[in-house]
Amino acid sequence: MEEVKKGRKNGYIFIIFLTSFVLGYFSCFLFLNKENINLTKEKNSRVFNNNNSSDLDLTYFWETYNYIKENYYSFDGIKKDVIVDGMIKGMVDSLGDKHSEFMTKKERKQFEETLSGDFEGIGAIVEKNELGVAVDMVLSGSPAKKAGILSGDIIVKAGEIELKDKDLYDAIGFIKGPAGSKVKLSIIRQGENDFIEKEVIREKITIPSVDSKYLEKEKMGYIIINIFGDNTYEEFKKALQELESKNIEGLILDLRDNGGGYLQSAVEILSLLVEDKEVLVKTKYRDSFLNKNYYSINDGKIFDKKIVVLVNGNSASASEITAGALKDYGKAIIVGEKTYGKGSVQEPFDVLNGGLLKITIAKWYTPKGISIEEAGITPDIEIKFKKEDYEKKYDRQLEEAKKILQSFKEKKLFQITIDEYKKENTSK
Repeated sequence: MEEVKKGRKNGYIFIIFLTSFVLGYFSCFLFLNKENINLTKEKNSRVFNNNNSSDLDLTYFWETYNYIKENYYSFDGIKKDVIVDGMIKGMVDSLGDKHSEFMTKKERKQFEETLSGDFEGIGAIVEKNELGVAVDMVLSGSPAKKAGILSGDIIVKAGEIELKDKDLYDAIGFIKGPAGSKVKLSIIRQGENDFIEKEVIREKITIPSVDSKYLEKEKMGYIIINIFGDNTYEEFKKALQELESKNIEGLILDLRDNGGGYLQSAVEILSLLVEDKEVLVKTKYRDSFLNKNYYSINDGKIFDKKIVVLVNGNSASASEITAGALKDYGKAIIVGEKTYGKGSVQEPFDVLNGGLLKITIAKWYTPKGISIEEAGITPDIEIKFKKEDYEKKYDRQLEEAKKILQSFKEKKLFQITIDEYKKENTSK
């Protein structure tokens, strides 16, 4: 991704919503200040060497460690580096925060490869579950899509390797691979009694962060934001300008399956849609001195037509920031399904053994001070996606968005309310 220079003075904020990875794509997550990933060893040493024995009683730890070292039956002995990694993982896991995580050197390498922008794999967003690897989303036009893999499928084997007892990083390593290579996947699918076998030819995956289309029949604009990346603001701005040149009468902003990205990217995009100097998102820290509000910055010219925002359960973090701000200011109607509910901020820390630690350091809130953590954003008009829609290639949520914008157009000046729209359409 190319770096966007505008509005980057305060560093980078990255957004994540769960421990999912993209097989040959982008994992959604939130980091505060990207440069912190590469902290100096001197700074790390000062932190780690600042031990205070009164803070923590490690008597039981050393007792356990010494017993294991002296008695554990293994011809190879214990691996001290593995034990240290396990200790750190256990410490982070004890926080009970699913968004805080420690990555070993190996895991970090794979994590950073995922972020590099050079992706080769099957093109699916996945997470680990007890049976294998669950597919959260299949990217449009991807090898996984071409092979007929569906969201909700569970990959239990890659080749002859069972994934049930593999951690997420190892499992991904067996599924992804060089472009042109093949992988045979065994899949469990809801409603099917037998395993489904799919052979996928891996490809290099290149996904634009923004797609747009002019809906000529409806005279509406349609913009999909796949991720809030480095260049998303410029792509969105260009797409919006092109649509405005066609005199569109409304805009559908599709944030479905968008797990986040840079917070600054969301703020910049919102600045094209929300009046100047309005609060767009608030961040609150344990130390209130660090609390910060992010404001809309523009020259007074914003998109002033009605907006419908499409969301679903995979819309998270930066997507929720965008939808939440537009909802709070009455700039858009939210349609679809309840969003994921990721309202926290993580910061990365470069551990001396080559690992990466990320812990939650703050919460973010909508302009009205609402936390969406766990709760998500409930749509103004709820439209559930159905399995048969996928099979028929029918997008009922998008069609509902078109109907809503059409209703507002016919009422002139957008005087119709959401309640009126619901009443009119439920009676039909």
